[in-house]
Amino acid sequence: MRSKLFVPGIRPELFAKALASEADAISIDLEDSVPPDRKAQARQRVGEFLRGHAAQATRKLLIVRVNALDTPHFEADLQALRGAALGMINLPKPESADDVIAAVTAMDRVLGPEAAVPLLANIETPQALRRAAEIAGAHPRVAGLQLGLGDLFEPFGIARDRVANVHAAMFAVSLAAAEAGVFACDGAFAHIADAEGFRAEAQMAHALGFIGKSCIHPSQIAAANEVFAIDAEALAQAARIVEAARAADASGRGAFVVDGHMIDPPFLRRAQSLLAAAARVA
Repeated sequence: MRSKLFVPGIRPELFAKALASEADAISIDLEDSVPPDRKAQARQRVGEFLRGHAAQATRKLLIVRVNALDTPHFEADLQALRGAALGMINLPKPESADDVIAAVTAMDRVLGPEAAVPLLANIETPQALRRAAEIAGAHPRVAGLQLGLGDLFEPFGIARDRVANVHAAMFAVSLAAAEAGVFACDGAFAHIADAEGFRAEAQMAHALGFIGKSCIHPSQIAAANEVFAIDAEALAQAARIVEAARAADASGRGAFVVDGHMIDPPFLRRAQSLLAAAARVA
């Protein structure tokens, strides 16, 4: 999921365009981009679209960002998604493992446990950042964490244009996701005209182990796909490491050298993860 394109749930004329884009995933939003008096209309349109042929036939990952658990809209959002082509539900503002468990319980009750829809949990409040590993590991259905810097920074006057601030939040979320064995996905970059700023933030996220970045405009998709693409040389080196590991294991060696670098278990696990990611893309 190198790129994930946000689409307002109240803009059904954009749904087909999003499907035709180069984004790996689309995330239809029922939360912030939909005014309260239009929630019902939006969820009806989203449900109809996701039960339609185009959504059922696409190979894109289809995500819906529902409203937060503590709002009157959460269960109504789930009801609208019954029978929908749904790859993941994006849960905004969970602040504890209990919130995750409550969300999954509601999903099973409304959508049916057989649906087993994975959950993408947003980390976008100070408490959530402090408990990010707990949230990530709260339930096997949590597939990943998504960083939301707008909600995390703006209400508290934390400068988004300071690299150190962004790096600190990314680093914390990346390690929390790693502790739980799930992926980390970067959030949106609101300044649509600042292409270089988007790319720089994406590159930082990539260097910190994130798998992709959210896009709020189609113009951002190409940069996200490029930054988070699997490097051919890195993939070839990973294959060499895994092959050398087999030979080392056969001879009873725990460490070995590949391309002039000493390789031991952490580096082998990284190579195996890279090959597995490439296989999923293929």
